[in-house]
Amino acid sequence: MNAQLKSVPAVTADALAQLLRAQQAAQLAHTSDYAERVNDLKRLRAAFKARLSEFVSAIAADFGQRSWHESVASDGMPVLREIDHICKHLRRWMRASPRAVDINFLPARAEVRYQPVGVVGIIAPWNYPVNLALAPLVSALAAGNRVILKPSEHTPRTAELLQEFLAGLFPREQVACVVGGADVAASFAALPFDHLFFTGSTQVGRMVMAAAAPNLTPVTLELGGKSPAILAPDYSITKAAACIAAGKFFNGGQTCIAPDYVLLPAADHPLFVDALRSAVARAYPDLDTSKDYTSIVNQRQFERLSAYLDDARAKGATVIALSESSAADRRVFPPTVVTGVNDSMKLMQDEIFGPILPLVDCASVDAAIDYINARPRPLALYHFDHNRQRTERVLNRTVAGGVSINDTLFHFAQDELPFGGVGASGMGHYHGHAGFLTFSKQKAVFYQARWSALSLFRPPYGKLADRLVAWLTR
Repeated sequence: MNAQLKSVPAVTADALAQLLRAQQAAQLAHTSDYAERVNDLKRLRAAFKARLSEFVSAIAADFGQRSWHESVASDGMPVLREIDHICKHLRRWMRASPRAVDINFLPARAEVRYQPVGVVGIIAPWNYPVNLALAPLVSALAAGNRVILKPSEHTPRTAELLQEFLAGLFPREQVACVVGGADVAASFAALPFDHLFFTGSTQVGRMVMAAAAPNLTPVTLELGGKSPAILAPDYSITKAAACIAAGKFFNGGQTCIAPDYVLLPAADHPLFVDALRSAVARAYPDLDTSKDYTSIVNQRQFERLSAYLDDARAKGATVIALSESSAADRRVFPPTVVTGVNDSMKLMQDEIFGPILPLVDCASVDAAIDYINARPRPLALYHFDHNRQRTERVLNRTVAGGVSINDTLFHFAQDELPFGGVGASGMGHYHGHAGFLTFSKQKAVFYQARWSALSLFRPPYGKLADRLVAWLTR
C-alpha cells in the first residue's frame, strides 16, 4: 500500500442512517448459517494474512514509527488466532443448549438458542487500530450479525486501508466501514444499532453510552483506567522490572492494559529504578535509532504526556528519564519514571497512556490492596509474588477486568479468557466464546408437553386448583 494518505470523504449522518436501514433489511431477509459464517471468516483470514504487511506499513505511517514486530504481534497475530479459535469451536457454540425444567413442569423441556442480535456498530481506537477493529468484527460475524465499523480518525491511513480491504471482501449490506472525525463518531453512536461496541477512553465511553441511551442500544465498552502493578516484598526486583518494562513500553506505552503505576515500598524505589533503567538499555540501546521503540501517535498526545511531567515536577515529584532522546520532532518520548507522586498530580488522576511510570510508596501487599480499592476499578491488575496466600488475597479482595500474575499483558492473549473491564474500565466482554455470546441473543425457549398437569390450573379455580396449589407449595 502507498503510505500517502488519500482524501476519503467522511460519511454523512443521513448516509449512516440509510446504511443502517439497508443492513437491517438484509438481516431480516437472511440469517447466515454455520457454513456461511465459517466461509466468511476463512476468507477474511486468508485476505488479511496476504495483506498483513500492508497493514503494518499503514500503521507505521500513522504513528511515524512503529515497531514491525510489535505490529505483527499485537495487530496481526491476535486477529488470525481469534479466527482460528472461533472456526474450531463455532459449530458447538451455535447449537441450542438444553436446559433443565423445574420438576413441576415435567415432561416439558427447555433450551437456549443463540440468535444474532442484528446490526452491530463498532467504534475502534487508534492505539491498536487493526486488532481492535477486526477482532470484534470477527466475533460479530461469527454470531451471524451484520456490521458497520468506524475506525479512528487518528490513524487515517489504517482507516483508509480497512475501508478498502473490507469493501473488497463483503457486500456493503453485510459489512461496511465508514470514516470521519468526532462528528461522524457522534452520529454513529446515536444510531439505533442492535448492539454498539466501543473501545477507547473512559471519558469518551461516557459520551458513547449517553448517545446510545435514547435508543436503549445495548453497549459493550472496552475502556481503560489506571492498571496497577503490585510488587511483593520478597519478589525479585530485577525480574519484576523486566516484565513491567516490557508491558509498559510496548507500543510506546499506548496500551489500555499497560501497567499504569507500581506499588512498592519507598525503600525499594531506587533499586527498582536501576533495574528498570537496565531493562530499557537492553531493549533500546539507542532510543533515537531503535526500530523497536514506537513513537507517540500524534503531537497532541505527545504534548499531553509532557504536560503530565511538568505538572508532577511543579507539585514536588522527581522525574527520571530512563533513556535520552533528541527526536522530539519524531515524537519519540523517552521511558520515564516518576517518584514522590501524590493524588493531586494529573498523572495520578488520568490514564497515562504513554511511557511514563509512577512509583507509589506502599509498605505492604495489604496496603496496596487498600490503595487499589479506594480508586475506580482497573482494566488490568498485575501482581508479582511467589507467595500463594498473598496472591489469593489480592485476587479475592480486588476487582479488575483481568489479571496477570508474575507478568504483564498476557491474559489478553488467551483465547479462552474473556476480556473486558468493570465500572470505569468498561462493561461487557469479548474474545472467543465471550465475544460470540456478546453478539448473540440467548433466546429462552420452553416446549410444553402434549399433556401437562398445569393445564388444570386455569380459571374458574375450584377444589382441584386448591389441591394443586397446596401440592406445589408443599
